[in-house]
Amino acid sequence: MREPATQFVDGNNNGSSSPPQALLERLKDYGQEDAFTLWDELSPDERDLLVRDIEGIDLPRIDRIVRCSFQSQGVQAAAIEPVPEGSVSTVEERTLEEREKWWKMGLKAISDGKLAVLLLSGGQWEFGDGYVHAIQGTRLGSSDPKGCFKIGLPSGKSLFQLQAERILCLQKLAAQSLSEGSAGFVHIHWYIMTSPFTDDPTRKFFECHKYFGLEADQVTFFQQGTIPCVSKDGRFIMETPYRVAKAPDGNGGVYSALKSSRLLEDMATRGVKYLDCYGVDNALVRVGDPTFLGYFIDKGVAAAAKVVRKAYPQEKVGVFVRRGKGGPLSVVEYSELDPSLAGAINQGTGRLRFCWSNLCLHMFTLDFLNQVASGLEKDSIYHLAEKKIPSIHGQTMGYKLEQFIFDAFPYSPSTALFEVLREEEFAPVKNANGSNFDTPDSARLLVLRLHTRWVVAAGGFLTHSVPLYATGVEVSPLCSYAGENLEAICRGRTFHAPCEITF
Repeated sequence: MREPATQFVDGNNNGSSSPPQALLERLKDYGQEDAFTLWDELSPDERDLLVRDIEGIDLPRIDRIVRCSFQSQGVQAAAIEPVPEGSVSTVEERTLEEREKWWKMGLKAISDGKLAVLLLSGGQWEFGDGYVHAIQGTRLGSSDPKGCFKIGLPSGKSLFQLQAERILCLQKLAAQSLSEGSAGFVHIHWYIMTSPFTDDPTRKFFECHKYFGLEADQVTFFQQGTIPCVSKDGRFIMETPYRVAKAPDGNGGVYSALKSSRLLEDMATRGVKYLDCYGVDNALVRVGDPTFLGYFIDKGVAAAAKVVRKAYPQEKVGVFVRRGKGGPLSVVEYSELDPSLAGAINQGTGRLRFCWSNLCLHMFTLDFLNQVASGLEKDSIYHLAEKKIPSIHGQTMGYKLEQFIFDAFPYSPSTALFEVLREEEFAPVKNANGSNFDTPDSARLLVLRLHTRWVVAAGGFLTHSVPLYATGVEVSPLCSYAGENLEAICRGRTFHAPCEITF
């Protein structure tokens, strides 16, 4: 066991026998002077690393976040109510005319350059007993960022490639929707949020694959922030004697990252009005969905989300609620929802009262993003996730501080929800094969079954070499975005599953 140093004296040289006095005093102001406890045992290089690490922390901001987040814990939340029916566009109530209108409105906005798409692909890989700074493993058994992962489709495409090709297809559809004589090129800018732990391998993956057919200058990478991990008394946990343990600030860190990176200004310069925001691990995500965009524009709201009906009361998904009488829509995590409310039934419909599950498929106006970034930073309330943190004392119980993408919704003056079908738009990839749910195998089957339905609807036929329930066909995103324009390829043809259908 290392004995802590007991005395500090003035010093201005990072390699001296004492820490910089001014920096030490600043740490004392915020109760974090323990970060220099092992100074006397560090080499000159390690002392320099520690000083630079501490100097890179915005101490007033982190102190405010820690205090506000700790104080918010245990505060009685406002009573919640089910989402008002008028706030949701359900699948059963949408007419063909509405869907066609929204599709055309969305394509028009895309062709006018008003849409950008934003991918949440940051984070830090969690496995076993905690978080690691070197990417050593994930719940998927891969050492790469999740977007690099291949779910076993016939094409062998990664999640990143599937999303990139959907953008390419959407650009083509939007260009084709332009009237004769109009310019035929449509450009959708793709913003990709990484973290310090995923940034370099993500960039290299895109470079290696030549951006999957996209132009390099239409893809912008930016990093989410990190926040020191703290003990239960709010003190920094030291990962090593010369480095504070840090973790990404959650997918809700996207708001402050966009602001600090000046990317909100970049979007405005490009003429962007709307931002489609989604998570990396959905194999069926409809990136930049024109129908959803058209609905969003038609409703005139500041924020919107795609939702599905909760499958059963105990399903581990967050649900949209209204906080307080007439309050804003927000999301309650499954762990925060009282079991009696989770199972409550609407007597009129026989369905769950709190049924609208959040999928991390969101649409925002650029104006709203500017407002919410300032609001979240001002309030400084983060969720506390109790974890085992690697430290100089081994695995230490402490807190990660993070914000969630859905923390923005209470700030929205108007929010609309758009129901989609699970089997068409939600194939999450969260756990390794062999788990009970949300695996690469389950996602692959959802993709193959959906695309099989597309092919059959377009007049195609299938034969199978394995049981029907375990196979199907894959339609390249370059051929079809959502099942459209397949008749010329499929009508009267027989495909031997599993296979990929392309041009």
